Amino acid sequence: MTYQETCEYLYNQLPMFEQQGASGYKEGLENSLKLDDHFKHPHRKYRTIHIAGTNGKGSCAHTLSAILQMCGYKVGLYTSPHLVDFSERIRINGKPIPEEYVIDFVQQEKSFFEPLKPTFFELVTAMAFKYFAEKDVDIAVIETGMGGRLDCTNIITPALSIITNIGLDHTQFLGSTLEQIAMEKAGIIKPHTPVVIGEATEETRQIFEVMAAEVAAPITFAEDAPEIIGCSSSSNGLTYNTLHDGVLEGELAGSYQEKNANTILCAIRRLEEIGLMYPFPTTFGEPCKNREIREGFKQVCDLTGLKGRWQKVKEHPLTICDTGHNVPGWTYLSEQLKAVPCNHLHIVFGMVDDKDIQGVLSLLPKDATYYYTKANNKRAVSEGVLKLYGTEFGLQGDTYPDVASAYEAAKKTATEKDFVFIGGSSYVVAEFLKNCI
Repeated sequence: MTYQETCEYLYNQLPMFEQQGASGYKEGLENSLKLDDHFKHPHRKYRTIHIAGTNGKGSCAHTLSAILQMCGYKVGLYTSPHLVDFSERIRINGKPIPEEYVIDFVQQEKSFFEPLKPTFFELVTAMAFKYFAEKDVDIAVIETGMGGRLDCTNIITPALSIITNIGLDHTQFLGSTLEQIAMEKAGIIKPHTPVVIGEATEETRQIFEVMAAEVAAPITFAEDAPEIIGCSSSSNGLTYNTLHDGVLEGELAGSYQEKNANTILCAIRRLEEIGLMYPFPTTFGEPCKNREIREGFKQVCDLTGLKGRWQKVKEHPLTICDTGHNVPGWTYLSEQLKAVPCNHLHIVFGMVDDKDIQGVLSLLPKDATYYYTKANNKRAVSEGVLKLYGTEFGLQGDTYPDVASAYEAAKKTATEKDFVFIGGSSYVVAEFLKNCI
């Protein structure tokens, strides 16, 4: 098989939540443990950092990976979903897994895994763990998929666990309340392993405290130990004034990144305490160890290949895409959109069917023009249905059968001083980045 044929096999032959929804989701670790045993427990050959949460997992994972790279580590990074190409999910020091490795893995291991009938995510997680071991990474930053307790990444024993925040998302699988979802995410807390909680509510804080105490895991709430003193927008992203690291220029824009940055810096303090931050003579030499942190924040996209986080793709008209796709994410994004000075706002918008569509639409600005569309995904909500919902909230616009035609219409309508935003779903952003720029 070619690389493209191999990817199509993975997408189409294995149950895949991202494409199929509930029918592609499998609860439990049985297959993950069998795959792990077959590959002789590759994740035990390197240290790991495990990251769960409703939003912010990707930004935190990529930024921590960038910082650790600057410290001299060979860093594996496992995230999902991909935006343009499958290989984005599995990286070492920012370089995607080679196409040949993916082809060989599937061809050589098919006779073992096909009888197991693993999900797409179960098999790809096993592939990532095996690849990192074979390439002798020093440390791997591992992002969970949907949950935590029963997530197939949860066979690792990390050096540090991070839970970014808890919001109402994937409620049909994780629970209908914040407390229930927190209990699922808190499943990544391991005995005697430090855990950082990025954001917590009164309800979720109690869950985390109890579950950490049960396994004697040292717990830190980042909001109780703020590292960010002040934050302001800059031409290249965000500028942070910090308690211990001076002024940091963050490449990732978007107002929600301030919370992520505080979580990351709090995690850095824990990594320093357990001796994982500066294992080698630092890249920049003593005594300015915080330069590694500065460069990690400043160059995260170049160092890791991160895309789709308030990503500017054009200046005139200003064109930005963002993968925010649920109510917690849009709580920040809606305010960010309103804060951007422009003559008129154009929003290319699509969603998938397991999200709180009406909850998101209620947050969107009413003085924008909407270009309702759908990604090429079985879970995508039709553009007509989105328009009907949108009309109920006073959101005016037309429908388009695909992302490319929606963006072309927005681009033709927008003037030089307008603002075009593409989002609502990671899959909409993925198709935009793949087909429109």
